[in-house]
Amino acid sequence: MPTTHLAGPILVIGTGLLGTSVGLGLSQRGLNVWLADPSPSAQIVAQDIGAGTIAVPGRPLAPELVVVGAPPDVTAAVVAQALLDFPMSTVVDIASVKGSILEAVRADPRIGEEHLSRYVGTHPMSGRERSGPAAARGELFTSMPWVICAHAGSRGDSVKTAEALAIDLGATVARMNAADHDAAVALISHFPQVASSLIASRLLNAPGHSLALAGNGLRDTTRIAASDPKLWIQILSHNAGALVPILRGMQEDLQRLVATLEDPSAPGALLDLAQLMGEGNAGQARIPGKHGAPPQAFALVTVAVKDKPGQVARLLADVGNAGINMEDLRMEHSAGHQVGLVDISVIPGRREELITVLSALGWKVVQ
Repeated sequence: MPTTHLAGPILVIGTGLLGTSVGLGLSQRGLNVWLADPSPSAQIVAQDIGAGTIAVPGRPLAPELVVVGAPPDVTAAVVAQALLDFPMSTVVDIASVKGSILEAVRADPRIGEEHLSRYVGTHPMSGRERSGPAAARGELFTSMPWVICAHAGSRGDSVKTAEALAIDLGATVARMNAADHDAAVALISHFPQVASSLIASRLLNAPGHSLALAGNGLRDTTRIAASDPKLWIQILSHNAGALVPILRGMQEDLQRLVATLEDPSAPGALLDLAQLMGEGNAGQARIPGKHGAPPQAFALVTVAVKDKPGQVARLLADVGNAGINMEDLRMEHSAGHQVGLVDISVIPGRREELITVLSALGWKVVQ
């Protein structure tokens, strides 16, 4: 078994996607994990797939760490109860909002400073569109950021335990206070979710023949609109204060765009459109690139691939045999044809070499 920073045992309260993924990841590393959830079926599924063992009600537990994976609207109550029930344990939560939960725990009349000192808010920046224990993966957190939001009263050993959880699950530790965290996720997670859902909602009454023309642009911008609405209702309501200013900024941009498009031949209209698009280009360019490195403009090589078993695998093998590293991969299916287009991103200096190699091997490279 791999070496771990945690000694265990660990109690996971809440066996949804994230809680069960935590249990799976820790169990795979040889740690003793107990599971608890108000839903008997959820905890049974989590146990059946190897995330841990269901904790027996009434049996004394002395976990090193309690991980609260409850929905945001009950997280604070579950954290507070865990602090009371396990007076020797560090308690962390993995909800995607931090400020409102910390304040609710602090406001609980049963919770004193000693209790609060063992609480550390955390947020693993990973997930899937699917929810529930059946969607869990032990590798869900690998190489993903895991934010540690220690408060001013958090004990040093509890903070180290929270960090050990992230490290043992293969995540990359980041440290922020709760307010900065909530402002950051409002911009880079909650705002994109709202925008994606609003775009997708425009498709409800769209004619089928229009949707048949959809390509990767629409799929990319609406992918996360498939996320669990029950969870997002809670997330958005808990982080409304940080999200509303961002939405007001977008509202101003939309009003500006609508006003321009109402008379696109007016003096300065095209310049205004160019400025809006340019601002989008500049913002997109600031998103970190591969492995968190500064953004880099990769060169694209687009290859037409027949819709047959093994074609993509053969293409990737040919790229690897050429000794050229693939920086990214995207696929798009061609409407009405048994063929797809595979976009391979490489560093610019290797593009022509890859085109030559693939063409010589009989691949149809789309210039």
